[in-house]
Amino acid sequence: MRLPPFALERHFARHEFSVRRSLSSSDCEPLSQRELLALADPEVLALWENLRLAYTESRGLPLLRAEIAALHRGAVADDVIEVVPEEGIFLAMQSLVAAGDEVVVTAPGYQSLHEIARSLGARVSFWTPEERADGSWHFDPSHLDALVTARTRLVVVNFPHNPTGCVPTPEEHTAIVETARRAGAWLFSDEMYRTLERDRPPLESAVSLYEKAVALGGVSKTLAAPGLRVGWLVAKDRAFLDRVAEQKDWTTICGSAPSEILALAAIRSRQAILERNRALVRRSLDAVDAFLAAKPGVFRWAKPAGGSVGLARLLTEPASAFSDRLVREKSLLLLPSTLFDFGDEHVRFGLGRADFPEALDELRAWLG
Repeated sequence: MRLPPFALERHFARHEFSVRRSLSSSDCEPLSQRELLALADPEVLALWENLRLAYTESRGLPLLRAEIAALHRGAVADDVIEVVPEEGIFLAMQSLVAAGDEVVVTAPGYQSLHEIARSLGARVSFWTPEERADGSWHFDPSHLDALVTARTRLVVVNFPHNPTGCVPTPEEHTAIVETARRAGAWLFSDEMYRTLERDRPPLESAVSLYEKAVALGGVSKTLAAPGLRVGWLVAKDRAFLDRVAEQKDWTTICGSAPSEILALAAIRSRQAILERNRALVRRSLDAVDAFLAAKPGVFRWAKPAGGSVGLARLLTEPASAFSDRLVREKSLLLLPSTLFDFGDEHVRFGLGRADFPEALDELRAWLG
């Protein structure tokens, strides 16, 4: 198995910590440790104050796994294994996919969701969205149904979707699950942005709807704690989880003891954190509205239905050239769709950072 360079992560490695501002970060404004501990309950504070920096349980802190399970209807702690989020994708693909398998994946998307399966020798097909005239995006379940066959081993979906912000309706989500069920395929559901839906209830986790579903989640996006590097896989199939645990012995072995306690604090305080993050996204969306009113003819855009990112069509020039000039001349980071292998006509906005409106003001001034 030989993986190619991860285009998006290599781009961030070059620019993320050197630019003045980012217009494309996918996480919400990261909490400080002080802010997070101020939200913690007495039990979590006692765990934090008495923490020993020892090895941790390979499958994760039992208290943390129980809190994660409670986020998924019908799940229990033994259905959960703690991972670094990217590691979770890697371990799941290693455990589910073999050479010659057929895999169907939502695209554009996070590269590891398709590239790991491809590098294992799978034949990968892409389920792509329609871009509507108003700039909104839609994944048609009938198009997925046409791609999935009796030979499909795995269906990979990501909703709310990165980078478009598309969210299926509950009826469409049910149709997606039923397509996987009819084929007898596994369903890997990247739910990193779940609970940041806009003007609608969160989607039900796929693992609550289908016995062969695997849900990926974490504290990086919705709970504003990417530096903890805490994520999880949830599945009802214990044999699958056993394979993941065996594979994990070759990667991280176990999680970080301090990160587990802080992740427990974040999950238990999730309502306050989500309210804060939804307010940040709303503020950024209002800023985009003001920008579009002041600068018509630069972008075509519709507000994303969920998550903290959205994909806009750039109307003036190729997106990669525009983004390169912007980072070089203004030290503002904007991601072109080339980094998602999705043409050169779109850019991703990241709506969760506190300084996004100020960064957008700088973009407006740069445009003249």
